[in-house]
Amino acid sequence: MGVFAALGTALCWAIAARLFSGTGNAFSPLTMNFWKGLISIILLGLVLLFVPPMGLNVSIICWLLISGFIGIGIGDTCFFKALKSIGDSQAVLVAETLAPLFTALFAMAFIGEWITWQQWVGVAIVLLSVDMVIKARKRSTTHVFATSGYLYGVAAALCQAVGAVVSRDILGSGDVDAASAAFLRLIGGMFFVVPLIACGKTRWLPAISKGRRIWPAFILATLLGTTAAIYLQMFAFAYAKAAVVQTLIATSALMSLGVAWVLGEKATKATILWSIVALIGVAVLVSFGAPAGH
Repeated sequence: MGVFAALGTALCWAIAARLFSGTGNAFSPLTMNFWKGLISIILLGLVLLFVPPMGLNVSIICWLLISGFIGIGIGDTCFFKALKSIGDSQAVLVAETLAPLFTALFAMAFIGEWITWQQWVGVAIVLLSVDMVIKARKRSTTHVFATSGYLYGVAAALCQAVGAVVSRDILGSGDVDAASAAFLRLIGGMFFVVPLIACGKTRWLPAISKGRRIWPAFILATLLGTTAAIYLQMFAFAYAKAAVVQTLIATSALMSLGVAWVLGEKATKATILWSIVALIGVAVLVSFGAPAGH
């Protein structure tokens, strides 16, 4: 179940990325993080009114808040800054390649969760395929080399990895439900975003051109890319190893090919070939190693 939830997360992100791109530069990285977090907190809060939280205590709540503060608050803000600085291709390339590797290393170091050598092979195949697809799809226009943009990408990957390992450590016991974990992580992210917006005197509302409607696309993207995705991600961490989940989520770059195809865009032979190789990597990744979870 964890594997399917992780792949579902990747699909949600792939669709949401296309919808978020339609908002252009209306949102700053901080305001985008704020609004998508606020909308998702409200929706998950409504869910928790009907589905009582499970297994929460003060320690678990604090750790989930810290996980959200680092993984969502700092991590997503750094990723959005990388997007603006070096473009989508390079930002995704850096973050989605490094996050699974950092996650695997942190999981081994801090929670004693190891993956088999066959799974390492699967991770390598998937990440190589993702990198090759991103490079094949890279736009002809190039961005000016910006060291800060790449550093933001690395920081985003590190924060994703920390958030992933903390979440896996808590959810792996099976005592905490995914909705409560997602809700608390989003609140933790807001503890980072809100003070920065307030202290930096950043606009709370997006800059919208007259006659342009961005809220419908933004809300739909948030429902998929934040609300549904973080719930599925938490569910995945309950049933699969952190490194496996993070690697499968990285396939969102490949799933965006399918989204583009549905919208009428053609795929090149190179992207199709590497997508097939990635499927082989996914098969290797999920076929070897002892089952994780409860």
